Amino acid sequence: MFKNKVLLKSAIHLGILSAVAVPGVALAGGFSLNEQSASAMGVANAGTAANPENATTVFFNPAGMSQLSGTNMSFGAAVLNIDAELKDGTGSARRDDGRPVNGESGGDIADPAVLPNFYITHEVNDWLDVGFGLNAPYGLAADYEDDFKGRFFADETELTAISFSPSFAVNDGNGFSMGAGINIIYAEGKLTKFQDYSGTEAQLRSAGQTVPPGTLRDGYADIEGNDVAVTFSFGMLWELTEKTQVGFSGQTGTELELEGDAEIGNFPAFSPTAGLSQATVTEKAQVPLEIPESITFGARHRLTDSVTLLAGATWAKWSRFEALDVESREDNGPVSSRTGPGLGDDDLIAHVSENWQDTWQANLGAIWQTSPEWALKAGYAWDESPVNDEFRTARIPSGDREWLTLGAQYAPARSGWTVDLAAGVLLFDDEEVDEQNYDVNDNPTPGQARFQGTYELDAWSAGVQVSRKF
Repeated sequence: MFKNKVLLKSAIHLGILSAVAVPGVALAGGFSLNEQSASAMGVANAGTAANPENATTVFFNPAGMSQLSGTNMSFGAAVLNIDAELKDGTGSARRDDGRPVNGESGGDIADPAVLPNFYITHEVNDWLDVGFGLNAPYGLAADYEDDFKGRFFADETELTAISFSPSFAVNDGNGFSMGAGINIIYAEGKLTKFQDYSGTEAQLRSAGQTVPPGTLRDGYADIEGNDVAVTFSFGMLWELTEKTQVGFSGQTGTELELEGDAEIGNFPAFSPTAGLSQATVTEKAQVPLEIPESITFGARHRLTDSVTLLAGATWAKWSRFEALDVESREDNGPVSSRTGPGLGDDDLIAHVSENWQDTWQANLGAIWQTSPEWALKAGYAWDESPVNDEFRTARIPSGDREWLTLGAQYAPARSGWTVDLAAGVLLFDDEEVDEQNYDVNDNPTPGQARFQGTYELDAWSAGVQVSRKF
């Protein structure tokens, strides 16, 4: 009898290991957002480290403030719409005990997002400029329908980040400048999914209990948290000739620790007196989220009086993001005490192997000044995904992408006002997802839970920006 009770408890522990797993969030370029300025979007962000058109240089290269006279202000917003859904005829999933999961494709998982921004710079004297930026550098919002086939791997994802960025720049008066800034980032995150307890039932049956499939009700995991972190930005800008200049900018990395609660619905438990039961369990938790270092190079060349060519490249150290863990903030918490040992870390509530890779983005663009008031823009960017193909998940169904953009700029003579409009399309290949649960050593955890499917993705973005020079 005693041996049977031990087997029952072990069965519950093993079943929960497969049920509680919170996947990561990402876009093609990680979870960073390119849409920070309509003036830069028009050329697909090409040469932004070397082309300080307006106050948005606070974000792209603070050294560029040295080439802006007086006081400059830019504000605007971008709309980003990503369509991501299972391709017709694909998509299959299994529960932990091997039974198929019935369901649908989950619909279009992403709604349009609006990304506002505001920047201002001020020339203090001949050698010093200061500035400030407010923008959304990271984020994602995705939500599957409740009957999604892969609902035991992904449901809702939200990541919102706002950056407050004071900065300064100095110059030597001979075409060289340096700048630096601090980025105070406030972030909120939410991750949810449905919980499959069929593995617990299977273990109970192997321990001699009569537990038909479906005895335990499916649960629901909801993890929410927030944090404040700091990164530092820096940059340099050289005027090589009257027609050509080059720039360099970078940002340090950091780690957000999104602190909050993990709430698990219908969490199974066993006691010798009460037997098998289910209840909602809450545990204090945190989700570490890595923000990568990045380096951007840019060049601007005025080919003629009316045509300017731009080029750039950005490297980001996304390999910092090895796993998305939900860590307990309690000693011997009700969930981590059962899940942690099987995941390879006693303090873990959940673990998702990510093993992201460092990335490059390359950009080319051109500006045609058709008249003193009007300019037309075009750009192309190739954006490498950090997602490891072996660990692509239902929350990260994308891969590399291409970005094609067009823009227009109107600057009435002597008014001091400039208006930028830009739009672009993002092109993706179909991506294969083959997801299962892993421990901290990237070994599959016990059970047969799996989700497989092919995703179709496409996206568009558009932005407007108003700038004023005082």
